[in-house]
Amino acid sequence: MEKSESTLNGSLVFAVNGKKFEVSTIHPSTTLLEFLRSHTPFKGAKLSCGEVGVMKSGCGACVVLLSKYNPVLDQVEDLTVSSCLTLLCSINGCSITTTEGLGNTKDGFHPIHERFSGFHASQCGFCTPGMCISLFSALVNAEKTPRPTPPPGFSKLEVSEAERAIAGNLCRCTGYRPIADVCKSFAGNVDMEDLGFNSFWRKGDSKEVKIKSLPFYNHSNEICTFPEFLKNEARSALLLDSRRYSWYSPVSIEELQRLLSFVEDGNGSRVKVVVGNTGMSYYKELESFDKYIDLRCIPELSMIRRDDTGMIIGATVTISKAIEALREGDIVWKKISDHMEKVASGFVRNSASLGGNLVMAQRNHFPSDIATLLLAVGSLVNLMNGLKSEEITMEEFLRMPELDSKSILVSVKIPDWDRIMSISSGTMMKMLFETYRAAPRPLGNALPYLNAALMAKISRCASSNGMVVSDCRFAFGAYGTKHAIRATKVEEFLTGKVLSVDVLYEAVKLLRSIVVPDDDTSYPAYRSSLAASFLFEFFSHLVEGKAESPDGYVNGYSTLMSPARHLDHGKVSTLLTSGKQEMVLNKQYHPVGEPIAKSGAVIQASGEAVYVDDIPSPTNCLHGAFIFSTKPLARVKGIKLKPKSVADGVTAVISFKDIPGENVGIKTGFGPEPLFADDFTRCTGQYIALVVADTQKHADMAADLAVVDYDMENLEPPILSVEEAFRKSSFFEVPSFFQPKQVGDFSKGMAEADHKILSAEIKLGSQYYFYMETQTALAVPDEDNCIVVYSSIQAPEHAQSTISRCLGIPEHNVRVITRRVGGGFGGKAMKAMPVATACALAAYNLRCPVRMYMNRKTDMKTTGGRHPMEVTYSVGFKEDGKITALRLDILINAGIGVDISPIIPLFMVGAIKKYDWGAFSFDIKVCRTNHSSKSAMRGPGEVQGTFISEAVIEHVASVLSMDVDSVRSKNLHTFNSLDFFYEGAAGELKEYTLPSIWDKLAASSSFKERTDMIKQFNMCNKWRKRGISRVPIVHEVSLQPTPGKVSILGDGSVAVEVGGIELGQGLWTKVRQMTAFSLSAIQCDGMGDFLEKIRIIQADTLSLIQGGLTAGSTTSECSCEAVRICCNILVERLTPIKEKLQEQMGSVEWGTLILEATREAVNLSASSYYVPDSSSMQYLNFGAAVSEVEVNLLTGQTTILQSDIIYDCGQSLNPAVDLGQIEGAFVQGIGFFMLEEYTTDSDGLVIPEGIWTYKIPTVDTIPRQFNVEIMNSGHHKKRLLSSKASGEPPLLLAVSVHCATRAAIREARRQLLSWNGLNKSDSTFHLEVPATMPVVKKLCGLEIVESYLQSLLS
Repeated sequence: MEKSESTLNGSLVFAVNGKKFEVSTIHPSTTLLEFLRSHTPFKGAKLSCGEVGVMKSGCGACVVLLSKYNPVLDQVEDLTVSSCLTLLCSINGCSITTTEGLGNTKDGFHPIHERFSGFHASQCGFCTPGMCISLFSALVNAEKTPRPTPPPGFSKLEVSEAERAIAGNLCRCTGYRPIADVCKSFAGNVDMEDLGFNSFWRKGDSKEVKIKSLPFYNHSNEICTFPEFLKNEARSALLLDSRRYSWYSPVSIEELQRLLSFVEDGNGSRVKVVVGNTGMSYYKELESFDKYIDLRCIPELSMIRRDDTGMIIGATVTISKAIEALREGDIVWKKISDHMEKVASGFVRNSASLGGNLVMAQRNHFPSDIATLLLAVGSLVNLMNGLKSEEITMEEFLRMPELDSKSILVSVKIPDWDRIMSISSGTMMKMLFETYRAAPRPLGNALPYLNAALMAKISRCASSNGMVVSDCRFAFGAYGTKHAIRATKVEEFLTGKVLSVDVLYEAVKLLRSIVVPDDDTSYPAYRSSLAASFLFEFFSHLVEGKAESPDGYVNGYSTLMSPARHLDHGKVSTLLTSGKQEMVLNKQYHPVGEPIAKSGAVIQASGEAVYVDDIPSPTNCLHGAFIFSTKPLARVKGIKLKPKSVADGVTAVISFKDIPGENVGIKTGFGPEPLFADDFTRCTGQYIALVVADTQKHADMAADLAVVDYDMENLEPPILSVEEAFRKSSFFEVPSFFQPKQVGDFSKGMAEADHKILSAEIKLGSQYYFYMETQTALAVPDEDNCIVVYSSIQAPEHAQSTISRCLGIPEHNVRVITRRVGGGFGGKAMKAMPVATACALAAYNLRCPVRMYMNRKTDMKTTGGRHPMEVTYSVGFKEDGKITALRLDILINAGIGVDISPIIPLFMVGAIKKYDWGAFSFDIKVCRTNHSSKSAMRGPGEVQGTFISEAVIEHVASVLSMDVDSVRSKNLHTFNSLDFFYEGAAGELKEYTLPSIWDKLAASSSFKERTDMIKQFNMCNKWRKRGISRVPIVHEVSLQPTPGKVSILGDGSVAVEVGGIELGQGLWTKVRQMTAFSLSAIQCDGMGDFLEKIRIIQADTLSLIQGGLTAGSTTSECSCEAVRICCNILVERLTPIKEKLQEQMGSVEWGTLILEATREAVNLSASSYYVPDSSSMQYLNFGAAVSEVEVNLLTGQTTILQSDIIYDCGQSLNPAVDLGQIEGAFVQGIGFFMLEEYTTDSDGLVIPEGIWTYKIPTVDTIPRQFNVEIMNSGHHKKRLLSSKASGEPPLLLAVSVHCATRAAIREARRQLLSWNGLNKSDSTFHLEVPATMPVVKKLCGLEIVESYLQSLLS
């Protein structure tokens, strides 16, 4: 496919990383990402948020740099795009740069790659290539600005831009802080003190040393993004041969109309009109199109023109270009451009067209921000249908019948309000204009709950001191209606009136009756309340008290907006402030304890790290996709594929009837689960069959279009709630050795109590893993009835056993190989087994390779996630807050399959016991329901347990009207109570570091001082309230048996195998360090850089057996211990030879020693199986966090201002790795407690299907200041070099954010009561998980604006 000769006329030609590609023919629906991953060696761009051909772009994993050459201006335009949305035919004549094009192992890495590694900003690494390109694009475009030349080694990029460079990129591992540091390290205006922990310099180094230590960036040596040979092609016509590609690029409206008429005449072709193709990210295409019409070559549709009346923007102009143009205009245009920057993400806006956005709003009822903005400012739309051209208002455009295929949106005209005001009004008439948006993410990349744009002309009333509204335009959209609307009744009501409290009150009430979401819209009351909030905020400064002085007007526009709304268009604030990372480095066991960069991080950044889906497809490889159930309990009578699916490459449909062995897809110690439903499907999301086709796209589309014939006649109703499971005694048995023990005498404790809370209730929902790499496997048949399976799994050994039973062959015929996993969090433990097994089954039956890369929708609907539960608690406590007894009745929703659910009660109880409850009694039922089976997710049961314990503490404090922190402190364990609750795991007194952590954190975070400052802030601010909370954790972990193998090769290099899997948690890094430390005991010369001699190799179930399960936070240390045993054996074997050589030679080089050992036939390979000692198998982890938040009472938005963490890592094996685990876990916990809604419908089918509807944390939702201290306590001599786990415990600390939010809400409710004339306290309330904006706003008062205005009136 790659060509060097000149291009044939009409051929598709482009460059990738400087190499020329000429494609003779290809289907027009092929995306750039499909081509890169299947036809080039460049696999750095990843598919994460969608499925092949049906994308949900917005995660950033597929981002590439697209460069276009303008021969007239002799300029190159560089912009990021989502390669999963960009159609290949649309890049004709363009150049693509992926992360491999920046640098690589052979030619040298780019400073971006090196800094991602050195700042410890890549964990699983799946998102890192996209991050690198987003940053690279920001650097390239900053250099084109006329800014002053930056200091050597830096760019023209500014810190605020650097942070926002990756605002649209998702990461599930790191917590974003180190990624932001990488970006900021290139900014010319960066303060080096603001950059966090890294491997380039040490604490205390001077600024000069730090700058010199950074991998040098020289923009003048930057790679050429558009090769010279392609410029020659660009100077000639680059229109594709439409017959070969079914891709049409009309150059005039007349030609476009002829094409559309041809389609309308009905020749059976399915035609798609495209510009950026970004509509695919929202609207799923179930069938492919035959022909594509690209509108970008039509001049009338692509121009931007400004005249005296306004700005005309062509329909194919990208949103990014429209933002640039509007930014050069008046303040109305500037505010529109600011708002539009929150639409999608930069790499989507660079492709998405203004017209496409508006047509989707008009035709498909897309919740568009742009339509609302343009409606408010009186924009006009130019439409053409046949020979008829008409200009209509935006309101008419949105209300008209859906555009037909012959109608063309030509352009939009946005009035110049600066000129309108100067002509139509005297100097006394002033204008207010503001835009609003309430969405889960401040920087966008999330659909709004409601958007608004409000405009009003006001003037001073001649007869009073008030302001008269002479005209206004109010637009509201995205609140669950077909399209944006004008609130004309409110406009008419306000026009001519003097603004006052009672007028605004009536306007707000009227607006509420107008902004009414359609049925089935989520949070309808919240959305209506947002409209009221925004109207109030718009006018509040003119009605609170007396109208403010007109001195606040500049150029006819109000600058009297509240500080929260006022925008300084000259300066953009930074997202994050400087955070602190504190630790004491331990050099006793060098290189163990050193913060070396994570193994493989730099090749993850450069795109060279190989994940399962990066393995080239073998010859004749087929692809699989699951058909899953949408019914909770039904007979499966049959499956029908649409005829077109069979034509589109479908080879087979495999079901339980095709299994040669047992129908098993998951096997745990608690029992098996079926691979496929048999004659009955027993839950939504259960796999029914596997479609096998020639491409992943065809397999996915066929599975999507499959029709399952269900029969539910004469079946018992499914069990869809834990209450129903309880009534029917539908439970999974918990083995006695996994049953947690009760503590103390509950009845006695309750008898001692002064106060009691009886039968309070808590409900907790689920959470989805959202690993960046979805479930994936590749199965290849081998000789002699064997099969090799490459799987992204945390438990290869379990997959081997499951596949063996399913195929009916011995385990030695099954080899499962896992190199690295692109994020797991427990979801790649049991839930990866059916994927590997299904691929193996299909490959075994069809005798050809079969692979699967599960699409995000299927992954979300089938993999189960965290365990939901319902909790009832009763608690007794003293007047001083000391709790004497706690009783919990918990119903856990385990779903249909047992999975690992029987261990959840033990984990939950372990987390709940972090406080001294006096006596602790519980009854925990693991309920079997007709939901998809739940599985382990990072901190399984423990996250829920820590929330339950904090909810109880908060409730007790509210009943007593006590400070919550004092109740927490009162109930912290003494060592004696700790030993009583955690029998056998508490260790020695000196190991109990929580009391010192608790006090140290109060001092280092200035907890008491900030608490006082927050009280003052809350007294002075009506519409923003702050809260702060300090929480502890006690987290019990268990060590597990783990194998290891160390082999010294002939040249002295070392190959290491361990049972643990590299998930991004740095396991390989710690194992390398331990190997180097342990082998250095031989004390040979020349071992200074011994780490470079060591390689950890992929897991192979036939090479290293009994690998077990990588989970529970302790696999890294167990693997290290296994390796240490191996190394000790090798050192023992080598020592006599070394001593002999030393007598002969004096000093002995490592290489010399190994050569002599080889000559003497010494076994240079050692295996071990580490089995932990029963006395140290379990231990406790301690930590504490303080979080401070600010809640916007008008929207419910919660901003995390600061989080401070102290976590005891024992003696950290690698502080850099552990720091990453602490921060990443904490941010994932923020997702659970604050953002992520993993909801189901009435049948139990998961509702979210991707990033549009499921929101994990982003760089703009993490703590603005994030301080972490790793405490190296070192009191743990019985364990591996005194180390402790770090993977899961810190996630529990994120409950501090939820508790701080609760504290802020408490203040809001107190204020609301005072406005309503009530003096009583209302501190007892339940804050749901997650505490999303609608949840927070509801507790703060959905009618808080009306209550406030009424209080002023009264």
